[in-house]
Amino acid sequence: MSDRIDDIPPDDSILAAEYVLRLLDPVEEAAVAARLASDPALAAEVAAWTTRFAGLDAEVDTIAPRASVKAELEKRLFGLPDRKSFWQRAGLWQGISLASVAVAAFFAFQTLQVPQATAPAPLFVSDIAAEDQSLRLLAVYNSASGEVRLTRTTGSAASGRVLQLWAIAGEAAPVSLGVLPEDTTTAVVLPEALREGVADLVLAVSDEPPGGSPTGAPTGAVLAVGQVSAL
Repeated sequence: MSDRIDDIPPDDSILAAEYVLRLLDPVEEAAVAARLASDPALAAEVAAWTTRFAGLDAEVDTIAPRASVKAELEKRLFGLPDRKSFWQRAGLWQGISLASVAVAAFFAFQTLQVPQATAPAPLFVSDIAAEDQSLRLLAVYNSASGEVRLTRTTGSAASGRVLQLWAIAGEAAPVSLGVLPEDTTTAVVLPEALREGVADLVLAVSDEPPGGSPTGAPTGAVLAVGQVSAL
């Protein structure tokens, strides 16, 4: 798990894993969500655990679950039978084991049994990465503040060039979210018009001249791309 922060406190590493598995109660989950917006190390650890859990079935013989099992899990977890979950977007449903379905169902049941306090604002993430991993950023969007926090874990702009962030909604033209600073962490505000459909956005980073694209659209190579997913 190469993206893990080696010196992160053990308790925070465990907390990040529990957060990804949705094992925390609503109050604890809200506290972690609040920290993600300002704690790059914890955000990177959450991304690392997400990647680790994505390979749970790598060494297990796969048995395709019945369509009714998948549909019922999605309905209970997300309330909308036609909404794609993070795990589905990640491709796990194409080869998930029956044992993993049982584990997911157990976690879903336990989550539904927790007395619901005030629900935390939905949190969304995007792993914006180049195909060769030469550039990688973790984006965390807090729907309460409308702010996207970015942590660049790998790569940087070429000499004499800058990195520019874009949001793409479906077939619409890319919308610039600004030129990224040299700092590894930064925050941008997502335009109001894009917030309602944030779960369907694609975030991309392009190579641009100093000051950013002069045309309002990407002019250089698109270096990294990431789909936004609900966490």
